[in-house]
Amino acid sequence: MLPLLPFERIVKKAGVRRISQDALEELRDVMDEHAMDIAERAVRISRHAHRRTVMAEDVKFVAGK
Repeated sequence: MLPLLPFERIVKKAGVRRISQDALEELRDVMDEHAMDIAERAVRISRHAHRRTVMAEDVKFVAGK
């Protein structure tokens, strides 16, 4: 499980003054699920390209950037 402090820093940079512990935990859980989805899709793309290494381009492609 990911630590909460990095997520607190992110929301502070976004302009949040105060955030509940529950909200931070929910943000962490949502981001963890999203990151796992992107990673799984990037692995499929790299395998489709007959590579064993996931490249930055694979991650960017599945993330829509």
